[in-house]
Amino acid sequence: MTFRRLLVAGLVLTGLSMRTAVTSVGAVLDDVQHGLHTSAAVAGLLTTLPVLCFAALGSITPALGRRYGLHRLLVASIVVMTAGMLARVFVGSAAAFLLLSIPALAGGAAANVLLPPLVKLHFPHRIGTMTAIYTTALAVGTTAAAGLTVPLGSVGDGWRTGLGSWALLSALAVLPWLPTLRHDRPADRDRDRIGARHLLRSPTAWMLTIFFGFQSAQAYIAFGWFATFLRDHGQAADTAGAMVAVLAAVTIPTSMVVPRIPARHHRGTILALAGCYVVAYAGMAVAPAGGAWLWMVLTGIGSSSFPLALTMIGLRSRSADVTTSLSAFTQSIGYVLAGSGPLLFGVLHSASGSWGLPLALLFAMTAIMTVAGMLAGRPRYVEDEIGAGLTAAAAAR
Repeated sequence: MTFRRLLVAGLVLTGLSMRTAVTSVGAVLDDVQHGLHTSAAVAGLLTTLPVLCFAALGSITPALGRRYGLHRLLVASIVVMTAGMLARVFVGSAAAFLLLSIPALAGGAAANVLLPPLVKLHFPHRIGTMTAIYTTALAVGTTAAAGLTVPLGSVGDGWRTGLGSWALLSALAVLPWLPTLRHDRPADRDRDRIGARHLLRSPTAWMLTIFFGFQSAQAYIAFGWFATFLRDHGQAADTAGAMVAVLAAVTIPTSMVVPRIPARHHRGTILALAGCYVVAYAGMAVAPAGGAWLWMVLTGIGSSSFPLALTMIGLRSRSADVTTSLSAFTQSIGYVLAGSGPLLFGVLHSASGSWGLPLALLFAMTAIMTVAGMLAGRPRYVEDEIGAGLTAAAAAR
């Protein structure tokens, strides 16, 4: 019982710290630019860096996990993240800050991939509940880092104190995982392994990837562009920011509920969440000012397709080892798709000089996400689709 409580504590603390290195920078980006004398282009690279790291580092996580063990890799990545978050606040150049932001993002990148298989390994019959726990913590941490970094900085050395203070949380996240290190064992090289090259043949893996990628793209667009959209339609800057904060806050309670929905209802849930997106985007097109608060709330509800996607990763594979590969495949490719969303949205806005084409892009993304999610929600396993020939004993490990 004590061991399971440690696991739950580890999930909570890791979830809380997974996005603090990202959203804390966004909260003080202007101060960082001024303090390090950076250009707008460098600031743009800094905001794009998390997606690039999540894709690149996530893709190598399964191989590292098999070599060193899932628990050891998670602990090491959180330690590296903590060191990176601390080190980057002491530098005086933009180049050094960018370079040290890579290890600062390592923990989040690894945890993205590792938490689904760890849930599968330790809680095979409670995947939805445990996914709800860490995705809710993730939503809380994301919102807290965005809202508290500036106040934390005001009690010390400005943005440097604000950013560095989140390293304490990630350091605490290491502690509950330490007793789990003994559960790692050398990889059995004789076992059949399912890697990315195998998953290329799995329709379900591709549908999960598309579902994950397009729902994440909409989230990145919302956080990156909706405040600008609202300001262009008459909202004051602080009000627009508060509306986007409400969007983020809505994901906290929905992250508690959506992963717990039984698998047999996932396809209906996907339709309902897509419906929230459609109503929100239609409202933004027809009444962007009058119903702005409602459109942000509905977009936040639609964004709970993120924890649903993570839950489905654990349900579409039989073993923790395959879940690791599927998680990396889904998220490494998915984050590339997600990262292109805000860029394309901005290009369409710039080219057209209006918001019509960008909103049309959101409708198209919702349609693609919905179709992919419905197909990914079918009760099947990727092992069966790729004919890996796993024995029942190997698959159960």
